Amino acid sequence: MGEPTQDLLADGFDRLWTPHRMAYIKGENKPSSADAGEHCPFCQAPGAEGEDDLVVASGRNVYAVLNRYPYNAGHLLICPYEHVSDYVALDPATLAEFTAFTKRGIEVLARVSRPGGFNIGMNQGGVAGAGIAAHLHQHIVPRWGGDTNFMPVVAGTRVLPELLARTRELVAAAWDV
Repeated sequence: MGEPTQDLLADGFDRLWTPHRMAYIKGENKPSSADAGEHCPFCQAPGAEGEDDLVVASGRNVYAVLNRYPYNAGHLLICPYEHVSDYVALDPATLAEFTAFTKRGIEVLARVSRPGGFNIGMNQGGVAGAGIAAHLHQHIVPRWGGDTNFMPVVAGTRVLPELLARTRELVAAAWDV
C-alpha cells in the first residue's frame, strides 16, 4: 500500500476519513464472553502505557478512563477494577467509590469542557446494549447544544474536536484540583 492516490486527495472535505474507528466496527479487542479474562479492555486499561494510557484517575476500587471510541469529546467511563458484570454484585466500598467517581467525573468535565448537560448511565448485559457486557462500566458523556448532527446518522461516525491524548491531559490535571 503506497501513498494515497490523487483521487483520494482530490475531494478534500467531501469525505471524512476515520480509519481509527475500524477497530471498533470490527470488534477488535472486544471480549466475546462474560469470562473475558486477560482480553478484557477494562482489566487491561489500568496498566496501559504511552498513548494507550487513557486512565485519568485511580482509586482503591475503581478508576476513570476516557472511552477509546467516544460518543463525544470527554466521554468518560467509571470502571471497577474487579472484573464483574453485575451492578448489584459490587460490594459497599466499591459502590460508594463508583458513585463518588461518577460525581467527580461530572464536576471535572463541567469545569474543563463546559458542556450544556450530560448523559450518565450504564447498559448492563449485551441485550441491554452493553458493548462490553463482561465488565461493568458507567458512561459520562458531555453534551452540547447541536452536538448531535447528521454525521452519526449518515456517516456512522462522530466528529471530535480534540485528540484523546489532549482530553486525557486536561481531565487528569483537573481531577485532583
